[in-house]
Amino acid sequence: MKIFTGIKPTNKLHLGNYFGALMPTIALQEEHEVLMMIADLHAITVPQIPAELKETILLTAATYLACGVDLQRTIMFQQSAVPAHSELAWILGSVAKMGELERMIQYKDKVTIKGESVSVGLFNYPVLMAADILLYQIEAVPVGVDQKQHLELTRALAERFNKDFGPAFLLPKPLISKEAAKIMGLDDPSIKMSKSAPNPKNYLGLLDSADEIATKIKAAVTDSEPTITADPNRAGVYNLLTIFSLASKRSIDSIAHEYQDQGTKKFKDDLTTAVIELLTPIQASITQHLANQTELIELLAEQSERARLIANKTLVKAKEMVGLLIG
Repeated sequence: MKIFTGIKPTNKLHLGNYFGALMPTIALQEEHEVLMMIADLHAITVPQIPAELKETILLTAATYLACGVDLQRTIMFQQSAVPAHSELAWILGSVAKMGELERMIQYKDKVTIKGESVSVGLFNYPVLMAADILLYQIEAVPVGVDQKQHLELTRALAERFNKDFGPAFLLPKPLISKEAAKIMGLDDPSIKMSKSAPNPKNYLGLLDSADEIATKIKAAVTDSEPTITADPNRAGVYNLLTIFSLASKRSIDSIAHEYQDQGTKKFKDDLTTAVIELLTPIQASITQHLANQTELIELLAEQSERARLIANKTLVKAKEMVGLLIG
């Protein structure tokens, strides 16, 4: 099965990204063909500092590799290095309806609820996302509940194009993992851990130092009960148990049983050790890849060329169908 995933380049990848998206997707490469896209075109729909964006594109590539992407099984590529994404997005934009895009949750949240002024790029974001997926004749896309609407639009645009012009695209199915981890904010366990959170103590960054990790876990919200129990209703404690379980590859129940009467401090201290032990080799690998920047750039270019060859076949077919290709 051919699977597609993408992530916007950022220097704030955190444990929520790692456990909830990166590791489940990397696990898929054991049995499936995976395309992993660094979504730099999506990143510029909001203001970016150009020099920093260049750095974070390479940082994201280095992080993928450090976390276990196998380039013999996975194509890891840079979105903007494959011009077919922009070309197909324009074609699909001529098929999409304004009302469909106005109903997108991200747009409604920013414009209708928050009253923000957004770029045309952000408004068209879902059409570019549809092009990202449809170019590669993808069979399944790992999605969370908050992303399902975008995939539904992708399918709707593909169906409309196929009906109007001919069968150009596969209809991708959502791949919703029941086992995917949901990591909540350390400062507020009622919301997901987020790189855009205003409080840096919300998340444990993949590049956080040992001292930063210790400080954030020490300040993490729990409750007034002195014991450690695997009770989902105790949101703060249960969130830390989830992180501990994933970092140490032990069950939540066994950890809760071990620390039941040892107190929150001992529990948090040992959780800190487990997270540091998990992240130390990943950080070392990221540093090593970034130290060989020329090699990393060449590797990304080679991978993007692999993606380009696949994408161009679909693009040529779509252009022929709508009457754009001559000669």
